[in-house]
Amino acid sequence: MAETLGNAPIHRSVSAPAGRIHLVEQGSGPLVLLVHGFPESWYSWRHQLPALAARGFRAVAVDVRGYGRSSKPAAVEAYRMLDLVEDNVAVVEALGERSAVIVGHDWGATIAATSALVRPDVFRAVGLLSVPYTPPGGPRPSEVFARMGGAEEFYVSYFQEPGRAEAEIEPDVRGWLAGFYAALSAGTMPPPGAPDPHFVSPGGRLRDRFPSGRLPDWLSEQELDVYAAEFERTGMTGALNRYRNMDRDWEDLAAWEGAPITQPSLFLGGALDASTTWLSEAIAAYPVTLPGLTVSRVLDGCGHFLQQERPEETNRLLTAWLASLPA
Repeated sequence: MAETLGNAPIHRSVSAPAGRIHLVEQGSGPLVLLVHGFPESWYSWRHQLPALAARGFRAVAVDVRGYGRSSKPAAVEAYRMLDLVEDNVAVVEALGERSAVIVGHDWGATIAATSALVRPDVFRAVGLLSVPYTPPGGPRPSEVFARMGGAEEFYVSYFQEPGRAEAEIEPDVRGWLAGFYAALSAGTMPPPGAPDPHFVSPGGRLRDRFPSGRLPDWLSEQELDVYAAEFERTGMTGALNRYRNMDRDWEDLAAWEGAPITQPSLFLGGALDASTTWLSEAIAAYPVTLPGLTVSRVLDGCGHFLQQERPEETNRLLTAWLASLPA
């Protein structure tokens, strides 16, 4: 286990229900747990770690189970939401803390929201990036996704069958990631009216609609290499298994159907992000579903990868919100 050296970031692993959770830590002060989305890793918080540390926070970015250097259980059902919540609780305890602020992006936002919902004794505030909070409940997720897109297949449904998306991605991880990141980023996403990259044509592949030939402005070739190297080493199954548990989550969280998150909260979204536009009703419902919301901002001209596309603005909003929280 590594030791902290001044204010430099350190890598270490801690015990958790997953087996092992790898994390990167920087700074000292109140604990802020940073949870990434798909298809990323702790590295998606590389701009936030030093910024939070400089403002007096102990910033900790994890590799979610199934990603990076964290453990990758073999069973598909080992990636259900309540298991990921318990991993987060274990990280807080392993770091010698009793509570933390939890901040997540993409799937990490849903993991963070659920952590705050079911363990308010541990997570005293929650920040959500890109994906709005929607309380548990409603129709079974697989049925909802199956109805989307008409003759086309929604990407979440495409990811459901074990091995199917892996067969598309793993022969060319780097190229697939480059196209995926470009498809959802401002400046490189397909123009209005073009075929939607969130859907798959009959007999086609998801990557058929990805743009090619240019990386998004926020991503250098070297940064893409970091992401690609991790997934080339681990494969994609651990990451994709999160999607394969949405119906299990729906059952597991039935006791919290319609429940609000009452802790202090923040939401940041991108105006060009489908997560923001498709879930606009969820944002409109925040006075009921997030009664502790103190910051809600949709960034003009920003796509899905918000904290990487707009790191300075994200850091400014995030650190100001963190500083405003009760000790």
